[in-house]
Amino acid sequence: MGNARTAVLAWLQVRARGGAFVLRVEDLDASRSRPALEQALMDDLRWLGLDWDEGPDVGGPYGPYRQSERSERYEAAMARLDTYTCSCTRKELRDVVAAPHASEPRYPGTCRDAPRKPERPLAVRWRTPVGTVEFDDVLMGAVGQDVADTVGDFVLRRSDGAFAYQLAVVVDDADMHITDVLRGADLLTSTPRQVLLQCALGWPTPRYTHVPLVLGSQGERLAKRDGAPDLGMLRERGVEPGRVVAVLARSVDLVDEHVQHVRPHELISAFEVKRVRALSGRLRWQALLP
Repeated sequence: MGNARTAVLAWLQVRARGGAFVLRVEDLDASRSRPALEQALMDDLRWLGLDWDEGPDVGGPYGPYRQSERSERYEAAMARLDTYTCSCTRKELRDVVAAPHASEPRYPGTCRDAPRKPERPLAVRWRTPVGTVEFDDVLMGAVGQDVADTVGDFVLRRSDGAFAYQLAVVVDDADMHITDVLRGADLLTSTPRQVLLQCALGWPTPRYTHVPLVLGSQGERLAKRDGAPDLGMLRERGVEPGRVVAVLARSVDLVDEHVQHVRPHELISAFEVKRVRALSGRLRWQALLP
């Protein structure tokens, strides 16, 4: 439900401004990416009433639109940066650094001169420039972070050969001429790293909007284990997509509480992203289930 709400808001932001909506499949993790899941995602979005101008199924001028097909572009970008190989495991880093910074421990520079255990599969890290990164978020306002101090030299390619999300999205956004990015607030701490990469590679920074997460009854991030249904389940149970969109829209104050059915295109004319606010952080999805 959280991803569905973010998708609706991103679509509305683009359509309200007369832009092109791009569907990009971020399938870097081969163990979690399958064609059937990709198809289910597109089926769910279309069921909600969303469409896209560019994507893996409709093509476009800046493809391919699957990250698994863009490795050469990531390799080329990484070659332009000052990097080094690293043999450290996540467990070793957790043991060295007790307190996490953002979503990961600060890398202490263990392998900056040479990998400590070169016989291991090696990750590639970027020698992060010193300094504070600042950007303006549409909802959050001014955001700043000293990346070198809080995260350190972060990974661009993992030891299993997969390129890191941070590098891939920066390359993709530049290649695809992305001007606006709307995503969940859980990715806000990742954005300074992406801005730093954009600066180092000489690429423009998109306009970022980080929207509130859908929360559970205790204020935690809503997850399937809380009983929240996914869109596929709602479709199978015969729930009308307009009811789902209404619940999502009510949860961020886009429509009044009495609105029980609405389609995304009906929200375009009045949509302004700065209106988005989480109402006590709750999404009342239980009313959707028969």
